[in-house]
Amino acid sequence: MRWSDMDAYGHINNVQVVRLLEEARIQAFGPPGGTGAAGQDPPVPLFSSVAAGVQALVVEHRIKYTATLDYRNVPLKIEVWIADLKAASLNIAYRIHDPVTRRVCVLAQTTLAFVHGESESLLRITAEQKQQLAPYVGPGLFR
Repeated sequence: MRWSDMDAYGHINNVQVVRLLEEARIQAFGPPGGTGAAGQDPPVPLFSSVAAGVQALVVEHRIKYTATLDYRNVPLKIEVWIADLKAASLNIAYRIHDPVTRRVCVLAQTTLAFVHGESESLLRITAEQKQQLAPYVGPGLFR
């Protein structure tokens, strides 16, 4: 958490929560190929290993705030897993815990799809991607 993530009530602002989800997603699955400079390899290089010209686009976010997330000067614990793997999209689930009390403060899911950048056509999840993600598939958070 950053000091600037806090709102006037001392809580992490809801807009900043979406940024925290993005950071957790990139930590887990890598930055999109061709972006940024070389760094640490992610546990699962899903985004960093897509073909040139392919974009991973956010289709939807669903967020449920279950408790206030107060600013603290210690790192958050964010659990990240694949909640659903469909033919042409996937859902990434998150649980954000208060780093001191361990209380779950946020439940969220992001739906992503791969799109060819030039043609804007939707791409199917490949067999290799499904195999790569299989060990990280777990239950969804929303119905």
